[in-house]
Amino acid sequence: MSDKPIYVTEPFLPPLEEFIPYLEDIWSSKQLTNNGPMHEKLEQALCEYLDVPEIALFNNGMSALVTSLQALNIKGEVITTPFSFIATTHALLWNNLTPVFVDIDPSSFNIDPSKIESAITSKTEAILAVHCYGVPCNTTAIQKIADKHGLKVIYDAAHAFGVKDSAGSVLKQGDLSAISFHATKIFNTFEGGAIICKDKKTKLKINQLKNFGITNENTISHAGQNGKMSEICAAFGLLQLTKIDHILNSRREVYQTYVEHLKDIVGIKLPSNKTNNSYFPIIVEKQCKITRDELHEKLKEKNIFTRKYFSPLISDCEPYTHIQSETPHARSASARVLCLPIYPNLARGDVVKICHHIKELL
Repeated sequence: MSDKPIYVTEPFLPPLEEFIPYLEDIWSSKQLTNNGPMHEKLEQALCEYLDVPEIALFNNGMSALVTSLQALNIKGEVITTPFSFIATTHALLWNNLTPVFVDIDPSSFNIDPSKIESAITSKTEAILAVHCYGVPCNTTAIQKIADKHGLKVIYDAAHAFGVKDSAGSVLKQGDLSAISFHATKIFNTFEGGAIICKDKKTKLKINQLKNFGITNENTISHAGQNGKMSEICAAFGLLQLTKIDHILNSRREVYQTYVEHLKDIVGIKLPSNKTNNSYFPIIVEKQCKITRDELHEKLKEKNIFTRKYFSPLISDCEPYTHIQSETPHARSASARVLCLPIYPNLARGDVVKICHHIKELL
């Protein structure tokens, strides 16, 4: 059991010597970016591992989200959730779109399909849903609504690496899925992200948009951005992919240790097991003797750094406070959720120590 600070997450880093051959290949090729060999290899490897038809790599997850909306030519209003990381809704503002917030299902933390239809107006063009904490959305219900009203569906799948539902990879659902490969995610490329799409024609447009909108050397067809992933990030992704089974198994063991030691505590609700263990969110319920914020601060005093994720609600952040919405379940979750540390190298003894402190405090 260590005495060092325990943070909510820590990136998995393979031994440095294993990364050296990849760097040597990049130095030999003299291509550092612009769809080099590492980039192409990683796209192919991820398509195979994730069982998706097409994937376009990006320099980060928000660039992928912004470009997803641009690739589908979305205008007007987009129905989304206030219970997410701020990047979800910032991507809408970057495209001059109007967010319309609807409530979440308190059991999954995902957008509640039963609340979507009443929010649809003549200006609605899309639904932007989030697979929160890696728990799959009710994609069947969302797609049924989208088909009925002629809407596009984009999934913010930042947390959903490797997640499957009854139809296979959730990344194949909707029109597009955007995923994050940030250093805090299950699979990371230092910084990075990707868009998953269904066909090569769509991928071609996405690739043009992430390269300044360049169609060819004589034509600029779109107001695109510079969203390309570097060769070094792609190489790190290739190395990470060789370790992914270890990463997933280790996170599963951490999850199981938490459940074993916290399952009998009155006053906290544990997360769903229908996830990839990207996070370990607990809900501090009303009958608990201390609040979520008090538990957060008390654990911090013991060098255990948790995260109030997601608090504040997006709808309470300055760019969005003018948007009226009734989202009581999202507000309740935002006031009560606390994400505990979870990452592959988190010692099981440290997990037990965290659980012990929570028991003492509650």
